[in-house]
Amino acid sequence: MDDPATLVRRTRERLGISQRALALRAGSTQAAVSRIERGLVSPTFATLRQLLLAMGEEPELSARRLPTDWDTAHMASTLARSPEERLALAVSWNKTAGRLRAAGRVARGDG
Repeated sequence: MDDPATLVRRTRERLGISQRALALRAGSTQAAVSRIERGLVSPTFATLRQLLLAMGEEPELSARRLPTDWDTAHMASTLARSPEERLALAVSWNKTAGRLRAAGRVARGDG
């Protein structure tokens, strides 16, 4: 996926539209279009959409799930717990981690 600067510039050049003509169509200025295309400013999605619509194109915004180690079933069961239950579980894990750390120190002879 192109960044906004590249998307605007490539679309404009592909269509043979000057920065000035694009700015006039979009109700902007040539300087503003230039700053966007050079990546000096990052346009809002609304501004990007306005520029693309002025060129007869419509942006598509989508999302995809990131690969993660989180087990969605485990996460769902955790979120189903009350805040008090989640806090008690977190405290329990914290205590377990402390005991493991202490056992490791004893095993190494550090403590």
